[in-house]
Amino acid sequence: MISGKVHSIHSLGTVDGPGVRFVVFFQGCNLCCGCCHNPDTWEMGGGTEYTAEDILNKVVRYKEYFGDEGGITLSGGEPLLQSEFAYEIFKLCKESGINTCLDTSGSILNDSVKRLLEHTDRVLLDIKYTDNNQYKEFVGCEMDKPLEFLDYLNEQKIPTTLRQVIIPTLTDDEENVKKLKDIADNHPCVDKIELLPFRKICQTKYDNMNLKFAFGHLPEPTHDQMQKLNALINS
Repeated sequence: MISGKVHSIHSLGTVDGPGVRFVVFFQGCNLCCGCCHNPDTWEMGGGTEYTAEDILNKVVRYKEYFGDEGGITLSGGEPLLQSEFAYEIFKLCKESGINTCLDTSGSILNDSVKRLLEHTDRVLLDIKYTDNNQYKEFVGCEMDKPLEFLDYLNEQKIPTTLRQVIIPTLTDDEENVKKLKDIADNHPCVDKIELLPFRKICQTKYDNMNLKFAFGHLPEPTHDQMQKLNALINS
């Protein structure tokens, strides 16, 4: 019986994929993103241990709320670090008629991850920057990792939502958003782009953990900025 480490569970999420979602936040992350909202998910040693059956038993209680679009979303942290555990959850959910969604950085692609994707109805893929130097400096991996992951999603025809956090001075320019749109246009599996405003409500977490919030000095984007950039996506 495969088990894994879970940071937290949100039973009725509305921003983690289509419809109403049962969201499982996995413990552990392999990256070091400057805008991370969940520093408490970084360490693999934290969290609570669950079996895949434990998760399924919780999900099915909310099945009547999912409607035609909702279901389960695995997020994190980085769920691909526990891909075998994620696979078992998705396999059981698919057998129970529950839609599956994976929220990931796309920084890992191996046989275990590919097996997980066979039971994945949708991927929320973070394309954090459109510049490789920014990826290396502010994420901790090369940009070719998520692009390789996206190529595979496209090959397998898995419906994909591209997501990017709009961070003033880093990703809030038109050139970046146009590059993101080009990436989407070159991958027919992408049917949606979501621009997410950078927020600093996580500062308290960093303070409580005696950690420095790398982007704590940056401003949040304005409503007008977000409207302008979203207009580029929709043009």
